[in-house]
Amino acid sequence: MPSATHASSADDRGGHSPRSVDRVFAGYHVMEGAGVRLRRIIGSRELNYIDPFLLLDEFKSDNPEDYIAGFPWHPHRGIETVTYMVAGQVRHEDSIGNAGVIGPGDVQWMTAGHGIIHSEMPEQKNGKLWGFQLWVNLPSRQKMRDPRYQEVSADKIPIVELPGGATVRVVAGTYRGINGPITEIEVDPLYLDIYLQANTDVRLPIQLHHNAFCYVYEGSGEFGAGDDMPGRIIADPNLLLLGDGDHIRVRSSDALVRFLLVAGRPLNEPVARGGPFVMNTREEIEQAFRDFHNGKLLKRR
Repeated sequence: MPSATHASSADDRGGHSPRSVDRVFAGYHVMEGAGVRLRRIIGSRELNYIDPFLLLDEFKSDNPEDYIAGFPWHPHRGIETVTYMVAGQVRHEDSIGNAGVIGPGDVQWMTAGHGIIHSEMPEQKNGKLWGFQLWVNLPSRQKMRDPRYQEVSADKIPIVELPGGATVRVVAGTYRGINGPITEIEVDPLYLDIYLQANTDVRLPIQLHHNAFCYVYEGSGEFGAGDDMPGRIIADPNLLLLGDGDHIRVRSSDALVRFLLVAGRPLNEPVARGGPFVMNTREEIEQAFRDFHNGKLLKRR
């Protein structure tokens, strides 16, 4: 079991600028990889990106036909991919020699940089597979950096226990003085996985001027209440795009709520997309495809 840290609710009472819920997105089902059925929330016509976050997919099914084909070998350049598992397990391999199995509660944060080729294939043949993949943009000066791979098992991700039965898993960033194990990420991300039992009220600090969202993946709760403003009741599965401020207040109702809270420093740079590549210009995208087809993706120019 992961180590737990206990703290009183008074720790989060600071902050005078609550974040409101600006918009809500349910996403829609798509097929990706070799035939994986998933819900796309960020990276759609309705929500192209939340700078610096380019894509958010949820894969959740207990039908092997929805996931068994997986994501065979494919390239990336210019981004970071973050895979976080809730249930089931996926085997990862890449072209710089990394390999491993990502299971429940594990996270893999892969920095593609100038080029990496990898595969993500379910290890199981039945049962529930449930997790998320987030794409994080790299600034222009980092897009051609060397690739890097961080894989952290569930027992290395700290858990902060709150009064009333709430828990906060700190994947990246800091919560109540507890640092997540994912480090040295350019956009200074906050990535929390939060579970509230029924009738629980928490305030979650967020860096002012960082873009932020919550993704409710189980249950429902009231998000964005302030001293003089009501929140919005949001049920799963929905993404909440948050306004600016230094914290978000969340209350569970008569049932539990589980959600991700993700925030990061916006890059304010042009975004050019081309399948698995994200650069700043169309010319850079075309060069990435040429490098891939000519076997030069992994080489420095």
